[in-house]
Amino acid sequence: MKHSLLDDEAWLELTARVRSPFPNAPSLTMTTQAWITLGVLLLVLLLMALTGIGADLIMIAALTVLLCTGVLTTKEAFSGFANEGMLTVGVLFVIAAAIRETGGFSFVTQRLLGRPKTVGAAQSRMMFPIAIMSGFMNNTPLVAMMLPVVSDWCKKLRMPPSKLMMPLSFATILGGLCTLIGTSTNVVVNGLFKEFEARLGAAATHPNGMGMFGIALVGLPCAVAGLAYMLFFSKWLLPNRQPAISQLDDPRQYTVEMLVEENNVLVGKTIEEAGLRHLHDMYLMEIDRDGEVIRAVGPEQRLLANDRLVFVGVVDSVAELQKLRGLRPATDQVFKLNSMRFQRMLVEAVVSNSCRIVGQTIRESRFRTLYNAVVIAVARNGERIRKKIGDIEVEPGDTLLLEAEESFLEHHRNSRDFYLVSQINDYSPPRYERAGISLLILTGMVVAASFEWLDMLTAALIAAGLLIVTRCCSATIARRSIDWQILTVIGASFGLGKAMEKTLLAEKIASSLVGTVSHSPHLVLAMVYACTMIFTELMSNNAAAVLMFPIAVSTAAALHVSPLPFIFAITIAASCGFATPIGYQTNLMVYGPGGYKFLDYLRFGGPLNLLVGTICISLAPVIWPFHMP
Repeated sequence: MKHSLLDDEAWLELTARVRSPFPNAPSLTMTTQAWITLGVLLLVLLLMALTGIGADLIMIAALTVLLCTGVLTTKEAFSGFANEGMLTVGVLFVIAAAIRETGGFSFVTQRLLGRPKTVGAAQSRMMFPIAIMSGFMNNTPLVAMMLPVVSDWCKKLRMPPSKLMMPLSFATILGGLCTLIGTSTNVVVNGLFKEFEARLGAAATHPNGMGMFGIALVGLPCAVAGLAYMLFFSKWLLPNRQPAISQLDDPRQYTVEMLVEENNVLVGKTIEEAGLRHLHDMYLMEIDRDGEVIRAVGPEQRLLANDRLVFVGVVDSVAELQKLRGLRPATDQVFKLNSMRFQRMLVEAVVSNSCRIVGQTIRESRFRTLYNAVVIAVARNGERIRKKIGDIEVEPGDTLLLEAEESFLEHHRNSRDFYLVSQINDYSPPRYERAGISLLILTGMVVAASFEWLDMLTAALIAAGLLIVTRCCSATIARRSIDWQILTVIGASFGLGKAMEKTLLAEKIASSLVGTVSHSPHLVLAMVYACTMIFTELMSNNAAAVLMFPIAVSTAAALHVSPLPFIFAITIAASCGFATPIGYQTNLMVYGPGGYKFLDYLRFGGPLNLLVGTICISLAPVIWPFHMP
């Protein structure tokens, strides 16, 4: 076949090399390189489970050992860094940043996710739509795009990300079990299946492969049971842990004023409906409405155009407040700066005792004229300053939160007016006027990849390029959005899997395990599933599927039973890596944002592996009987 995944020679080599799983068959021998690979693999798992060393450092160290001992060549060790899947993840970080910068995700957070009151309700609001979407969209881009959305959502709900990040990853994996295009693994196994059927010729029973929803006969029950498991058991099995970065939150309390713009989505909504009731580390102190001050602001208070809202909160929350659609800084000075808002930055500046504006109010000091910057908020020794921004009298030691042009840092970093000047990272006001463009480009990427007009990487590269060209995202933000730690771990994991394949370690383990239960089709099926599941946790899922497919086929032939239960079992098992962070790319992506440790995956994902495996092993022989037609 012109585009076959394995040519005839490679197919014969694989099936011959695997041999029969029975005791009288020749066995594969463990070489020195296989023992080295096994030792490195065990050491990687122990270090990730028992130490706080970064996963990227551990994986790179493992590759270095395999390279130095001659197990892998330089090309083999680092081939994963040119892998299409890893490159796609990197490009998708840029796309997600562009959608976030234009406010394109606000619809998702406000309409789809909402503001649930409990962790269980939040999980259900997130997991079920995500699972449905992942059935028709590749898992990796879906998680890449939802990661910043869920992270911001956790902050607004004041819920620990550790309760939602792992369910996000697992829901996409489970949803991908329900259609042929749900995961790349399904497509790979389907290609192998069609090649196998082609070789059978007239004896073939499924010449067109699995079909779009063939796998759903087992995948859908597994997905439903898996989602139910997460809802009921996450309370006890998932940690209540904030990511490490949350320990460094700025304790300074800022006072900031925002104006409700005319003819926008917030006008007429209550404080609760507008999402201003339970802000992360920030609260609405009062509303100034045409000179009348409403101090005890209740959740049912409705917003009117030109209301001045006075908030008190930490710097990160103030920065997020600047991004809310329908609100803008209450000072008109912001719009008198020369540059566009999306070209500006937020800066913290600590006023020195020699500053020329000490003793003056911000309005009297003509701050914009002096510094070409505008005061957005003021913090003073943790006090809550109950004055409008313009009426605050500047004192030495005050920390001013400024919106300024990029040149401000260069001009005033060493100024005698300020003790310290520092930029607030990851801030830029959303460009809502370009939200429609960004969502249109995103939709085009998804459609092109789903209908296979373009491969996922090509579609993502084109989409990222268009988002930068249309100024939905700047080149600086695009570069900064890429999480190099995640990409390093993903790229290195391919090298570790390659070592298992090259040294025949994986095949030795599989043949030994399957051979122990060789006389019972049901037990052999369970062992084939278990081997595939283990390899999925340690290698890439596609590599595990390609490795186990000839083993499954040759095992079925030796037992004189139908190969269908085995083929569908390895398809499910190769897609379900729940017990380790390296078992699936999406698990790696949520590892840091969720604040997880290695054992968290084993504790929560291990039982889920067993649940899905039990359902698959029980249903597969019923749907596709062992006896030959």
